[in-house]
Amino acid sequence: MPTDTRRIGGPEESFSPLAYTPTDSTKTLMMSSNGIRNDGRKCEDLRKMFIKTGVVSQARGSAYIEQRETKIICSVYGPREVVRKEEFSMKGQLTCEFKYATFSCSYRRQHQQDSEEKDFSVQLLEALEPAVCLHKFPKAQVNIFVEVLQNDGSALAASITCASMALADAGIEVYDLVIGCSMKIHEDKVLTDPTVNEEYDSQNSKELNHGSITIGFMPSLNQISAITSKGEIQIDFLKRAMTDCVEACQKIYPAMQQTLHTSIKDKLTASER
Repeated sequence: MPTDTRRIGGPEESFSPLAYTPTDSTKTLMMSSNGIRNDGRKCEDLRKMFIKTGVVSQARGSAYIEQRETKIICSVYGPREVVRKEEFSMKGQLTCEFKYATFSCSYRRQHQQDSEEKDFSVQLLEALEPAVCLHKFPKAQVNIFVEVLQNDGSALAASITCASMALADAGIEVYDLVIGCSMKIHEDKVLTDPTVNEEYDSQNSKELNHGSITIGFMPSLNQISAITSKGEIQIDFLKRAMTDCVEACQKIYPAMQQTLHTSIKDKLTASER
């Protein structure tokens, strides 16, 4: 059979790049003997955070957040009229779409939402909806779009914080800001703001007290808007993790206030010119 001279012949044998990545047996421990994690943090330490609002000019409001290698951008559109013909409601609608960029993870994500992204979209909506004054825009909806540009763990918690900042930047009336925080429970340790290597994995985790928890917290009202957990966690460690989450959210709150204060000040300065 004649060969196709117009094509470049590939090698007879090839191997997937995943064959050269570390396997579970070669992974390093999450923590050293002196209580220091692989990235140099202690158990209760948060990653350094960068927040900026007004990054998408076409959106009503937007925000960008970095927690070291976790990078997320959020855009808010609306309130705008609901297109579908439905019964009149005095409460508005809030929609959330969570999406990983195709290049955000160690493996390529799909362009369409998968089951994990749909699940995170629902959890994001449940965390933000109690904080939004839906009665202020009846028969209208606000759309929130979250895009994970790079994932290094705690993507859902960072998305909650980023989306709350974008809502505030859009001028949507809210009862309070919502702050997201995640905890990883590993045996007798509770790790704050886990990285992707520290996050709970049901396939590789066989210990009894092993899991993760993510909350959405409204600091001014001192209320938890949403909570989700994975794995098998003893009730004492679950309470401890929730308390640590609330304390971590209280640490993030001043940074969010300062960012919004600077953003409003810049907008007022620009309008006076």
